[in-house]
Amino acid sequence: MAERKYEKLITTNLNRGKDEIGTLLYQFNSDTQKNTPFFTDVAWIWPKPEKIVMEGTPHSHEFDELVTIFGTNPDDTRDLCGEVEFWIEDEKYELTNSCLIFIPKGTKHCPIIFHKVERPIFHFIIGQAGKYKR
Repeated sequence: MAERKYEKLITTNLNRGKDEIGTLLYQFNSDTQKNTPFFTDVAWIWPKPEKIVMEGTPHSHEFDELVTIFGTNPDDTRDLCGEVEFWIEDEKYELTNSCLIFIPKGTKHCPIIFHKVERPIFHFIIGQAGKYKR
């Protein structure tokens, strides 16, 4: 069967291996889709008894970034199913609701620390760059 015109725009080859944090499902960037103007990392954060430090070092980028953290409670989609600490510049945010966080370019952010994960948390970032760069 001949390849369809837009078939290359759909990615279904996801990583299913677990690591110490959860499962990094996919990294989409200029390596996986030539000439894309953005990147994304998509992951599940699995429940663990100890805190999980996703990104410990404060940093900024020369591109806008969107950080998402979603709980998996089907009865309350706002419920984060855990507690997450997230820093923007010198302000600490204690998150207990599912959210999207816009980080303008040049804005220092992180660490991101999952203090409690009661149910799986779905997490992804999107940036306006072909690849993730600090």
